[in-house]
Amino acid sequence: MTTTGAPEHLTADIARAVTDVPGVAFLKPDLAGRLRSALGGPSGVRLTPPRGADGTWRIEIQLVALARSRTVDVARAACRTAEEQLAKAVPDQRGRAHVTVTITGLV
Repeated sequence: MTTTGAPEHLTADIARAVTDVPGVAFLKPDLAGRLRSALGGPSGVRLTPPRGADGTWRIEIQLVALARSRTVDVARAACRTAEEQLAKAVPDQRGRAHVTVTITGLV
């Protein structure tokens, strides 16, 4: 999935990095995510570049966590990881992201 105004592979980079966060079992695709996955795009991450005057990136992450993990710690780590990936890809946007992490299940 290419998002206008976003670096070419940012969504995939965020998805890969969040998948590596301790306590994350996998990213949860919704129906649109499953279709994207079938076409080779990442699922579980939606990235919206800044619109309007506030200049804030929106990153939405849906994941399934491991039951042995504290979900609040997993969510916080996933949020930090997404912010770090954005800062790495677009350094002048550091601190300009609104990240939402939803844990949709435990395994």
